[in-house]
Amino acid sequence: MSIVAVLGAGTLGGSIAHKIAARGRFQEVRLIDPAHGVAGGKALDIQQSAAIECFGTQVSAYDAPAAAAGADAAVLADSAGGADGDEQALATLDMLFRLNPRTVIICAGVSHRTVVERAVVELAIPRRQVIGSAPAALQSALRAIVAVELRCPPGDISLAVLGRPPEHLVVPWSEATIGGLALSRLLDAPTLARLQAQARQVWPPGPYTLASATARLCETVIGQAGRKGLVCYTVLDGELGGRGCAAAVTVELDAGGVTRIIEPALSGQERVQLDTALASA
Repeated sequence: MSIVAVLGAGTLGGSIAHKIAARGRFQEVRLIDPAHGVAGGKALDIQQSAAIECFGTQVSAYDAPAAAAGADAAVLADSAGGADGDEQALATLDMLFRLNPRTVIICAGVSHRTVVERAVVELAIPRRQVIGSAPAALQSALRAIVAVELRCPPGDISLAVLGRPPEHLVVPWSEATIGGLALSRLLDAPTLARLQAQARQVWPPGPYTLASATARLCETVIGQAGRKGLVCYTVLDGELGGRGCAAAVTVELDAGGVTRIIEPALSGQERVQLDTALASA
């Protein structure tokens, strides 16, 4: 039985629970929040939408993190009280890891890069098991604005996100493609410069985009085979010249977490931008 635990029944947590349930890849979603009434109300609302949206996922509410025991994946979202901070997030991750040392933990908030980093450095959670999904949401947003420019479906656009957004966002435009063709061949220099300027303006992604990105990572964790080309926050250990810092990178992910960080081909300017981003850690 595939189970995902979503810790936090705030706006983001509720959106994630709904997205995962509606996609129907998990058998159970456990929505966990000390405000049990809020979690229970959202779980009931999601469950009641099942007949309309045609999914059979069970959605349950709990008030204690212990309910995450046995989950195939755990998601750190936002609490219903809205007073989350890094220290509370780290305490929750520590408890999650003690409950189930093999669970892959996905930190879904836009501010969770430092949480991912500290979870590895301070809590000694294996770096392959704790990742952040916000870069995948940002990648989706960037694909959307490029698709508007080119008047094509966003799914035709392939591009990566690197660094530490938003201040130190690096997009390897030299490697971006549409339908297998280099984006640089289809866009003139002024248009590409305008897209580069817009890239930082789409941060932070909204809860629905974050929920979709998080659901995709969760589904990869329960898949039978590893999946390449996923973007997330993970802690570097020498890759790309960084060590002990969390950054947005492209990875290969399977049921145990990150198996490999995929290093992209970068232009000279992009390499300098990435070195600057990692040096700011």
